[in-house]
Amino acid sequence: MAQTGDVQFGKDASDMSRAGMGGSALANIAAEFSELPFDRGVVGMARSQSPDSANSQFFIMLAPGYHLNNQYTVVGRVTSGMNIVDKLKLGHPSSGAIDGQPDTMRKVVVTN
Repeated sequence: MAQTGDVQFGKDASDMSRAGMGGSALANIAAEFSELPFDRGVVGMARSQSPDSANSQFFIMLAPGYHLNNQYTVVGRVTSGMNIVDKLKLGHPSSGAIDGQPDTMRKVVVTN
């Protein structure tokens, strides 16, 4: 998966040591589980161990991850541009760290 949305620690590209640990000043979001499976391209809310701790971070599935079904909230699906998602730098398997500067999203369009 590709995860982003850490508005607290994910903005400073010179120090990404705490990226992925932060949130926003807004209240957490309660979990809403559905029957939608975590297929490739599904967008889900990231959270801590508490199901009701989702805040600003989200992830896009690069491959199916059915072990996440009924554990995380599905909020959408990539409808176009998965070829761009596939070009994101992948993190190291053990730490998630990437080499060099992180990729950033410059434009996202939400459709319904």
